[in-house]
Amino acid sequence: MKMVQTPVIPVVGRLIRDNPGTISLGQGVVGYPPPPEALEAVARFAADPENHKYGLVEGIPPLLEAITAKLAADNAIALTDESRIVVTAGGNMAFANAVLAITDPGDEVILLEPYYFNHRMAVTIAGCRPVVVPTDAAYQPVVSRIEAAITSRTRAVVTVSPNNPSGAVYPEAALRAINALCRERGVYHVHDEAYEYFVYDGARHFSPASAPGAAGHTISLFSLSKSYGFASWRIGYMVIPAHLFDAVCKIQDTILICPPVISQFAAVGAMSVGKAYCEQQLVETTRVRRLVLDALAGIADLCEVPRAEGAFYLLVRVRTGLDPMALVERLVREYRVAAIPGSTFGVTSECTLRVAYGALTCETVAEGLGCLVRGIRAVVGG
Repeated sequence: MKMVQTPVIPVVGRLIRDNPGTISLGQGVVGYPPPPEALEAVARFAADPENHKYGLVEGIPPLLEAITAKLAADNAIALTDESRIVVTAGGNMAFANAVLAITDPGDEVILLEPYYFNHRMAVTIAGCRPVVVPTDAAYQPVVSRIEAAITSRTRAVVTVSPNNPSGAVYPEAALRAINALCRERGVYHVHDEAYEYFVYDGARHFSPASAPGAAGHTISLFSLSKSYGFASWRIGYMVIPAHLFDAVCKIQDTILICPPVISQFAAVGAMSVGKAYCEQQLVETTRVRRLVLDALAGIADLCEVPRAEGAFYLLVRVRTGLDPMALVERLVREYRVAAIPGSTFGVTSECTLRVAYGALTCETVAEGLGCLVRGIRAVVGG
């Protein structure tokens, strides 16, 4: 466990608590609550005493049915006998289930830089070696680099799109090419789609599991945390090759027994509304995103914002020799605004900050970005 990196969000959280009045552009959450239908479903949960007992390891049937319909409608993933769904306690658990099911200690898992830090942590906890492959200047995957990194110990290639932390949306062609490469080389393609509904400027989300021949080697990870304002309810799910179902159920039964049934009832209620709920909320998030980009454009001499058409993050390159965590600490203490250092996502060659705007509104964005811009001007611009 000493080899596992310390998650930085709690560290920054403590900084925020120690400096009252700090505006957080750190943790990746949305500012809106679940739809009313989710809370109405909780009342139905309470009406039946049987619901207080353990549920099925893989999830309750009504939620599995709702997920099946959603996958067909929104992701073009038509489930067959080759695939199974497992409901999990959030997307992080889905990823940990996947790693434990497909690896032995000493195996390798390819992550793309910048990576989601909890993915690297899970790989290390499993006794495996994360192999980090750089993306290009726009944080897009380079298939030839991934291919060159595959060895006899590689068990999976992990992609995240829309991406946390960069906001990059991977093109369909790139994801198809990575998926085909994984099939050819006999490794799994693990694809995290937690931000599937958060796309802008005409960008399109693509699920590689929808490609012909993908079912046997593709593991798709989903989460309700962002799209339905569901973070604390801890509901995610995974679509896995059928041959992994027994292994994943062993892992989940040991760690969790079953996903929280009350949360699954709420999820059924939320999914009855469907992606229309997220799209309704996305109107405000899109406006906020525009205001964030406009504010950062005002300090283009001090920082660069690579193209980010998805999620609600920007991975900003700051033109400074400062250590990114030192910059974060100064921004919190002196300017009462918090971001996340890019080093926690594996970016060590330059100073980067992940700016999260999902919890901002058009009324609060000016204050938060104003503090950030003033801080970068003062600390970096001198």
